[in-house]
Amino acid sequence: MTQSAKAQTLLALHNDGNLLILPNVWNPIGARMLEAKGFPAVATASAAIAESLGYSDGEQIQLDTMLDMVARIVRSVNVPVTADFEAGYSDTLEGLQENTLRLLDTGAVGINFEDGQDHSSHLRPISEQIERIKVIREAAERKGIHLVINARTDSFFAEGFTSEKERIEDAIIRANAYLQAGADCVYPIGRGDKETLLILRKQIKAPINVLATPKTASLKELQQLSINRVSFGPFIFRSLLAKASTMYDEIRNLGGYDIVLDGAFTGGDVKRYLIEGKE
Repeated sequence: MTQSAKAQTLLALHNDGNLLILPNVWNPIGARMLEAKGFPAVATASAAIAESLGYSDGEQIQLDTMLDMVARIVRSVNVPVTADFEAGYSDTLEGLQENTLRLLDTGAVGINFEDGQDHSSHLRPISEQIERIKVIREAAERKGIHLVINARTDSFFAEGFTSEKERIEDAIIRANAYLQAGADCVYPIGRGDKETLLILRKQIKAPINVLATPKTASLKELQQLSINRVSFGPFIFRSLLAKASTMYDEIRNLGGYDIVLDGAFTGGDVKRYLIEGKE
Protein backbone atom coordinates (compact mmCIF):
# COMPACT_ATOMS: atom_id res chain seq x y z
CA MET A 1 0.00 0.00 0.00
CA THR A 2 0.99 3.60 -0.49
CA GLN A 3 1.49 5.76 2.59
CA SER A 4 -1.78 7.52 1.85
CA ALA A 5 -3.61 4.20 1.60
CA LYS A 6 -2.08 3.02 4.87
CA ALA A 7 -3.34 6.20 6.54
CA GLN A 8 -6.86 5.54 5.31
CA THR A 9 -6.59 1.94 6.51
CA LEU A 10 -5.52 3.07 9.97
CA LEU A 11 -8.35 5.60 10.11
CA ALA A 12 -10.89 2.95 9.12
CA LEU A 13 -9.66 0.67 11.92
CA HIS A 14 -10.93 3.28 14.40
CA ASN A 15 -14.44 3.17 13.00
CA ASP A 16 -15.20 -0.42 12.05
CA GLY A 17 -16.92 -1.38 15.30
CA ASN A 18 -14.03 -3.48 16.57
CA LEU A 19 -11.60 -2.63 19.35
CA LEU A 20 -8.24 -1.70 17.82
CA ILE A 21 -5.66 -3.37 20.09
CA LEU A 22 -2.17 -1.89 19.96
CA PRO A 23 0.51 -3.66 22.07
CA ASN A 24 3.07 -0.88 21.67
CA VAL A 25 6.51 -1.79 20.33
CA TRP A 26 9.95 -0.21 20.46
CA ASN A 27 11.84 -2.11 17.75
CA PRO A 28 11.36 -3.79 14.35
CA ILE A 29 11.27 -7.39 15.57
CA GLY A 30 8.39 -6.58 17.89
CA ALA A 31 6.55 -4.94 15.01
CA ARG A 32 7.14 -7.94 12.73
CA MET A 33 5.89 -10.30 15.43
CA LEU A 34 2.64 -8.34 15.77
CA GLU A 35 2.13 -8.34 12.02
CA ALA A 36 2.78 -12.09 11.85
CA LYS A 37 0.20 -12.69 14.58
CA GLY A 38 -2.44 -10.79 12.65
CA PHE A 39 -2.51 -7.39 14.30
CA PRO A 40 -3.72 -4.89 11.66
CA ALA A 41 -1.54 -1.97 12.79
CA VAL A 42 1.54 -1.21 14.86
CA ALA A 43 2.07 1.57 17.42
CA THR A 44 5.30 2.73 19.01
CA ALA A 45 5.72 3.76 22.64
CA SER A 46 7.94 6.78 23.25
CA ALA A 47 8.80 5.66 26.78
CA ALA A 48 9.74 2.15 25.66
CA ILE A 49 11.96 3.47 22.86
CA ALA A 50 13.68 5.97 25.16
CA GLU A 51 14.08 3.53 28.07
CA SER A 52 15.42 0.77 25.81
CA LEU A 53 18.15 3.24 24.82
CA GLY A 54 18.86 4.15 28.45
CA TYR A 55 17.01 7.47 28.66
CA SER A 56 13.86 8.75 30.33
CA ASP A 57 10.64 9.50 28.45
CA GLY A 58 9.59 13.07 27.75
CA GLU A 59 11.60 13.92 24.62
CA GLN A 60 14.91 13.14 26.33
CA ILE A 61 16.21 11.30 23.27
CA GLN A 62 16.96 13.31 20.17
CA LEU A 63 14.30 13.68 17.52
CA ASP A 64 16.67 12.12 14.99
CA THR A 65 16.95 9.04 17.19
CA MET A 66 13.20 8.68 17.52
CA LEU A 67 12.62 9.20 13.80
CA ASP A 68 15.28 6.64 12.91
CA MET A 69 13.60 4.02 15.08
CA VAL A 70 10.16 4.82 13.67
CA ALA A 71 11.54 4.57 10.13
CA ARG A 72 13.11 1.19 10.91
CA ILE A 73 9.80 -0.07 12.30
CA VAL A 74 7.86 1.24 9.29
CA ARG A 75 10.27 -0.47 6.88
CA SER A 76 9.95 -3.75 8.75
CA VAL A 77 6.20 -4.24 8.24
CA ASN A 78 3.47 -3.78 5.65
CA VAL A 79 0.74 -2.71 8.08
CA PRO A 80 0.17 0.94 9.09
CA VAL A 81 2.42 2.36 11.82
CA THR A 82 1.40 5.09 14.25
CA ALA A 83 4.17 6.78 16.23
CA ASP A 84 4.20 8.32 19.68
CA PHE A 85 5.17 11.89 18.78
CA GLU A 86 4.93 13.12 22.39
CA ALA A 87 4.54 16.94 22.20
CA GLY A 88 6.12 17.23 18.79
CA TYR A 89 9.68 17.99 19.93
CA SER A 90 9.14 21.73 19.47
CA ASP A 91 7.39 24.56 21.29
CA THR A 92 7.08 26.69 18.15
CA LEU A 93 4.54 26.19 15.39
CA GLU A 94 7.27 26.43 12.77
CA GLY A 95 9.33 23.73 14.46
CA LEU A 96 6.27 21.54 14.93
CA GLN A 97 5.44 21.84 11.25
CA GLU A 98 8.96 20.85 10.23
CA ASN A 99 9.02 17.94 12.67
CA THR A 100 5.66 16.68 11.40
CA LEU A 101 6.96 16.65 7.84
CA ARG A 102 10.06 14.76 8.99
CA LEU A 103 7.89 12.22 10.79
CA LEU A 104 5.81 11.73 7.65
CA ASP A 105 9.03 11.08 5.75
CA THR A 106 9.55 7.97 7.91
CA GLY A 107 6.38 6.47 6.43
CA ALA A 108 4.36 6.65 9.64
CA VAL A 109 0.66 7.36 9.13
CA GLY A 110 -0.50 8.17 12.65
CA ILE A 111 0.67 9.94 15.78
CA ASN A 112 -0.04 10.33 19.46
CA PHE A 113 0.16 14.02 20.28
CA GLU A 114 -0.07 15.20 23.89
CA ASP A 115 -0.96 18.42 25.69
CA GLY A 116 0.95 17.73 28.92
CA GLN A 117 3.95 19.81 29.94
CA ASP A 118 6.55 19.43 32.70
CA HIS A 119 6.11 15.63 32.84
CA SER A 120 2.31 16.05 32.58
CA SER A 121 2.07 18.18 35.74
CA HIS A 122 0.75 21.10 33.69
CA LEU A 123 -1.43 21.36 30.61
CA ARG A 124 -0.82 23.46 27.55
CA PRO A 125 -3.63 26.05 27.13
CA ILE A 126 -6.43 24.65 24.99
CA SER A 127 -6.14 27.47 22.46
CA GLU A 128 -2.45 26.73 21.93
CA GLN A 129 -3.01 22.99 21.55
CA ILE A 130 -5.77 23.64 19.02
CA GLU A 131 -3.36 25.68 16.91
CA ARG A 132 -0.73 22.96 17.17
CA ILE A 133 -3.14 20.27 16.02
CA LYS A 134 -4.18 22.46 13.09
CA VAL A 135 -0.52 22.89 12.08
CA ILE A 136 -0.02 19.13 12.11
CA ARG A 137 -3.17 18.55 10.06
CA GLU A 138 -2.20 21.20 7.51
CA ALA A 139 1.33 19.82 7.15
CA ALA A 140 -0.01 16.32 6.49
CA GLU A 141 -2.59 17.56 4.01
CA ARG A 142 0.13 19.27 2.00
CA LYS A 143 1.78 15.84 1.68
CA GLY A 144 -1.53 14.32 0.58
CA ILE A 145 -1.76 12.10 3.65
CA HIS A 146 -4.56 11.95 6.19
CA LEU A 147 -2.30 11.54 9.20
CA VAL A 148 -4.34 9.88 11.94
CA ILE A 149 -4.00 12.20 14.95
CA ASN A 150 -4.64 10.62 18.34
CA ALA A 151 -4.92 13.68 20.58
CA ARG A 152 -3.86 12.83 24.10
CA THR A 153 -4.97 14.95 27.02
CA ASP A 154 -3.26 14.71 30.40
CA SER A 155 -6.16 16.12 32.43
CA PHE A 156 -6.05 13.12 34.76
CA PHE A 157 -2.37 13.66 35.55
CA ALA A 158 -2.10 17.45 35.78
CA GLU A 159 -2.09 19.54 38.94
CA GLY A 160 -4.64 22.21 39.78
CA PHE A 161 -7.92 20.28 39.85
CA THR A 162 -10.04 20.17 42.99
CA SER A 163 -12.18 17.14 42.18
CA GLU A 164 -12.45 14.11 39.93
CA LYS A 165 -15.52 15.65 38.35
CA GLU A 166 -13.50 18.70 37.37
CA ARG A 167 -10.83 16.52 35.79
CA ILE A 168 -13.40 14.59 33.78
CA GLU A 169 -15.05 17.80 32.59
CA ASP A 170 -11.69 19.21 31.52
CA ALA A 171 -10.82 16.02 29.64
CA ILE A 172 -14.15 16.16 27.79
CA ILE A 173 -13.76 19.85 26.90
CA ARG A 174 -10.24 19.30 25.64
CA ALA A 175 -11.15 16.15 23.73
CA ASN A 176 -13.98 17.80 21.84
CA ALA A 177 -11.90 20.90 21.13
CA TYR A 178 -9.07 18.79 19.73
CA LEU A 179 -11.50 16.86 17.54
CA GLN A 180 -12.87 20.12 16.21
CA ALA A 181 -9.31 21.22 15.42
CA GLY A 182 -8.68 18.15 13.28
CA ALA A 183 -7.87 15.19 15.54
CA ASP A 184 -9.34 11.81 14.61
CA CYS A 185 -9.19 10.08 17.99
CA VAL A 186 -8.80 11.29 21.57
CA TYR A 187 -6.74 9.78 24.34
CA PRO A 188 -7.84 10.84 27.85
CA ILE A 189 -4.94 8.97 29.41
CA GLY A 190 -5.08 7.99 33.06
CA ARG A 191 -8.58 6.59 33.46
CA GLY A 192 -9.88 3.29 32.18
CA ASP A 193 -12.50 2.26 34.72
CA LYS A 194 -15.99 1.51 33.43
CA GLU A 195 -17.66 4.35 35.32
CA THR A 196 -15.41 7.05 33.87
CA LEU A 197 -15.43 5.52 30.40
CA LEU A 198 -19.24 5.52 30.34
CA ILE A 199 -19.18 9.28 30.97
CA LEU A 200 -16.49 9.89 28.38
CA ARG A 201 -18.24 7.69 25.80
CA LYS A 202 -21.48 9.62 26.26
CA GLN A 203 -19.87 13.04 25.95
CA ILE A 204 -17.29 12.37 23.21
CA LYS A 205 -18.79 11.45 19.84
CA ALA A 206 -15.58 10.21 18.24
CA PRO A 207 -13.05 7.38 18.64
CA ILE A 208 -11.54 7.06 22.12
CA ASN A 209 -8.17 5.49 23.04
CA VAL A 210 -7.68 3.92 26.49
CA LEU A 211 -4.42 2.90 28.17
CA ALA A 212 -4.31 -0.65 29.53
CA THR A 213 -3.52 -0.62 33.27
CA PRO A 214 -4.48 -2.87 36.20
CA LYS A 215 -7.54 -0.62 36.77
CA THR A 216 -8.67 -0.55 33.15
CA ALA A 217 -11.81 -2.41 32.13
CA SER A 218 -11.09 -5.73 30.41
CA LEU A 219 -10.64 -5.89 26.64
CA LYS A 220 -14.07 -7.48 26.28
CA GLU A 221 -15.61 -4.75 28.44
CA LEU A 222 -13.90 -2.05 26.37
CA GLN A 223 -15.43 -3.60 23.26
CA GLN A 224 -18.86 -3.62 24.92
CA LEU A 225 -18.45 0.03 25.96
CA SER A 226 -17.75 0.94 22.30
CA ILE A 227 -14.21 2.10 23.09
CA ASN A 228 -12.35 2.19 19.80
CA ARG A 229 -8.70 1.69 20.68
CA VAL A 230 -6.56 0.38 23.51
CA SER A 231 -2.80 0.72 23.81
CA PHE A 232 -0.27 -0.64 26.27
CA GLY A 233 2.29 2.17 26.44
CA PRO A 234 5.66 1.04 27.84
CA PHE A 235 4.22 -1.77 29.96
CA ILE A 236 5.11 -4.70 27.69
CA PHE A 237 8.70 -3.46 27.50
CA ARG A 238 8.85 -2.99 31.27
CA SER A 239 7.35 -6.42 31.90
CA LEU A 240 10.03 -8.03 29.74
CA LEU A 241 12.70 -5.94 31.47
CA ALA A 242 11.50 -7.20 34.85
CA LYS A 243 11.84 -10.78 33.60
CA ALA A 244 15.37 -10.05 32.39
CA SER A 245 16.23 -8.59 35.80
CA THR A 246 15.06 -11.81 37.50
CA MET A 247 17.22 -13.84 35.13
CA TYR A 248 20.29 -11.72 35.83
CA ASP A 249 19.80 -12.12 39.59
CA GLU A 250 19.54 -15.90 39.26
CA ILE A 251 22.69 -16.08 37.12
CA ARG A 252 24.69 -13.78 39.38
CA ASN A 253 23.80 -15.92 42.39
CA LEU A 254 25.09 -19.08 40.64
CA GLY A 255 21.62 -20.39 40.04
CA GLY A 256 20.50 -22.82 37.35
CA TYR A 257 20.29 -22.31 33.61
CA ASP A 258 16.62 -23.20 33.39
CA ILE A 259 15.42 -19.67 34.08
CA VAL A 260 17.08 -18.57 30.84
CA LEU A 261 16.81 -21.66 28.64
CA ASP A 262 13.38 -23.12 29.44
CA GLY A 263 10.86 -21.94 26.88
CA ALA A 264 13.40 -19.83 24.97
CA PHE A 265 12.94 -19.38 21.23
CA THR A 266 15.31 -21.28 18.97
CA GLY A 267 17.23 -19.47 16.28
CA GLY A 268 14.65 -20.80 13.82
CA ASP A 269 11.81 -19.36 15.89
CA VAL A 270 13.43 -15.95 15.86
CA LYS A 271 14.20 -16.10 12.14
CA ARG A 272 10.48 -15.99 11.37
CA TYR A 273 10.50 -12.36 12.46
CA LEU A 274 13.75 -11.22 10.85
CA ILE A 275 14.30 -9.26 7.66
CA GLU A 276 16.18 -11.24 5.04
CA GLY A 277 19.57 -9.97 3.83
CA LYS A 278 21.84 -7.18 5.00
CA GLU A 279 20.76 -3.80 6.35
